[in-house]
Amino acid sequence: MNGVLSRKDIKCLIQQNPPLIEGYIDLEQQVQPNGFDITVRDIAMLQTMGQIGADNGQRQLPDLAPLVFDTDGFMELMPGSYIITYNEIVHIPTNIMALARPRSSLLRCGVNIGTAVWDAGYSGRSQSLMLVYNSRGFRLQKDARVAQLVFMTLTAETESYAGKYQNENLQ
Repeated sequence: MNGVLSRKDIKCLIQQNPPLIEGYIDLEQQVQPNGFDITVRDIAMLQTMGQIGADNGQRQLPDLAPLVFDTDGFMELMPGSYIITYNEIVHIPTNIMALARPRSSLLRCGVNIGTAVWDAGYSGRSQSLMLVYNSRGFRLQKDARVAQLVFMTLTAETESYAGKYQNENLQ
């Protein structure tokens, strides 16, 4: 049967080798009935223009400037676009894919997270776009839960993701 993985399924896959998710802060707090909350490791500002062409050879990602959390682990973000890197490393089996959605509390603060598909077979520490819309800004603490990964089984096993972002941010 295909569908969204439950809390029990996610916990079972975390016990496998490689684990579905590693590098989490607090398993019991992060695993949810329908997904897994992912947390902020780093935040950076976009410094240059990016480019996407008709083929991947024309792709040029913008340079990033890392930002620093204060002594209490918080960061004040003014309205704008940021790239966040998550703490968690995922290893998605070839019969599963994932989508992420921002946590509702984040949205209620005037902040959104733009994400893409976590493809079957992808492994790495992902990044997403964080958009601060609140005209007064937003304070975010390191390791805060900001999005929920929802894992879905595929109708059949597929080939493994082999793109540019495979094994990203694992250093």
